[in-house]
Amino acid sequence: MALLQILRYPDPRLHTVAKPVASVDTRIQTLITDMLQTMYDAKGIGLAATQVDVHERLIVMDVSEERDQPLILINPQLVWTSAETHLNEEGCLSVPGIYDGVERFDAVTVSALDAQGVSRVVESQDLLAVCIQHEMDHLMGKVFVEYLSPLKRNRIKKKMLKAQREEAQ
Repeated sequence: MALLQILRYPDPRLHTVAKPVASVDTRIQTLITDMLQTMYDAKGIGLAATQVDVHERLIVMDVSEERDQPLILINPQLVWTSAETHLNEEGCLSVPGIYDGVERFDAVTVSALDAQGVSRVVESQDLLAVCIQHEMDHLMGKVFVEYLSPLKRNRIKKKMLKAQREEAQ
């Protein structure tokens, strides 16, 4: 098990569209373990492979209070969305310390492979539905700040670049 480096916005690699996972093999199993450890260590509830510079369609999540119910989605496909949406306060491990409102579907259903490569359907609502949509955006090369106004996005970009410069000193 290893902690992976989480890419930070505005790193251009966050805009890479992920390719499908070809097979659920030992490499993918190890990546799942490392991503879960990285997500838990960073106090996150979701992490897409794109965020750790692996551009394959893999997401790990755990929205449980006890942090003991990991959900793995490999090659997720959105199969249904509710008509209802609402504004959710979102944050992101790739944009630490920044939270803002993003309009998301109230409920979604996805089909995906689990950690063993078995096909499954996941029906979700509330926080899990928001997390799935947020992480699937990462697989498409989209960071949540791209839903915000250009003014807000530019402020966030400047703040993130300044923080990265200060960390490097």
